[in-house]
Amino acid sequence: MDTLSRGTSDLDAHVVVRRDRFEVDVALAVPDGQVLGVLGPNGAGKTTVLRALAGLLPLDAGHLRLGPDDLAGQPPEDRRIGVVFQDYLLFPHLSALDNVAYAARAAGVRRAAARADAAGWLEQVGLADHAGHRPRQLSGGQAQRVALARALAARPRLLLLDEPLAALDAGTRLGLRADLRRHLTSYGGPSVLVTHDAVEAMVLTDALVVLDGGRVVQRGRPAEVARRPRTEYVARLLGLNLWTGTARDGVVTLPAGRLVAPGATGEVHVALRPSAVALHRRHPEGSPRNVWPGRVAGVEAVGDRVRVAVSGAPDVLADVTPDAVADLDLSAGAEVWVSVKATELAVYPV
Repeated sequence: MDTLSRGTSDLDAHVVVRRDRFEVDVALAVPDGQVLGVLGPNGAGKTTVLRALAGLLPLDAGHLRLGPDDLAGQPPEDRRIGVVFQDYLLFPHLSALDNVAYAARAAGVRRAAARADAAGWLEQVGLADHAGHRPRQLSGGQAQRVALARALAARPRLLLLDEPLAALDAGTRLGLRADLRRHLTSYGGPSVLVTHDAVEAMVLTDALVVLDGGRVVQRGRPAEVARRPRTEYVARLLGLNLWTGTARDGVVTLPAGRLVAPGATGEVHVALRPSAVALHRRHPEGSPRNVWPGRVAGVEAVGDRVRVAVSGAPDVLADVTPDAVADLDLSAGAEVWVSVKATELAVYPV
């Protein structure tokens, strides 16, 4: 079955929506065949942007164009936009086949033709054997694929996905990410994916915009955002330490503490992987240029490592082995020394 949407065009949008004292003001550009990820904390404006693109919220200002067509002011049913909602919104009384066929039926396609087309979409997402199952008989991953097939069956000019894997358990998400990326790539039109999951953002998207307080605070390719986060939110999502300070003569002065970073100058961000942080119970010997005292504030298992939060000047996260936790007795309140090689610091302008 041909998954390429007919008549798709680049998305060019400037979404301005005002609600009480909160304003969302976000510019987006998504070429055909590309997936834009919209990342941000709760309340950043992600869902508002998605609902405005879908026509479920009116714009207070700005524009919304797909190719030469101005969609602002058009009702949702005339926009030819497919939406995969976080909870999928499948009709509980319809089979998987009839859920997928719904879009064509609503557009006036005869029942037999709509069901035949829907059968092709279910085969494409690997659910041909589940065509007669109702939503309650489907697993979370199967329901997600039915919702995606239903959105694509409408031949949308734009595809919107709102936290499409959030309702799934971690194991199911892992298996479906690759499938979802394949379907998004073969779709052919522009897609906008809202997520708060950094791994999804890195795996599923071609470009990212990061929202905070209704504004874009960072944009770029996923690898660029991962290498050079510009907000604490993004750094926290990616599991990085991030500080902001003023560099002079190779020393970055932070609100709390200093870091030696040769070559740095001006207002800078400093990013550091927790795995590059070493902890000691005594002042360390050797070559690290950055050494400071701290106190263990918390200990948490992260995969096969242990993440240790250390209060100091500056505060820092360190990833160590379980053996190191035992050998160093890294319980809450323990006094430690932190060491970081200057070469491990990623320094870039604010």
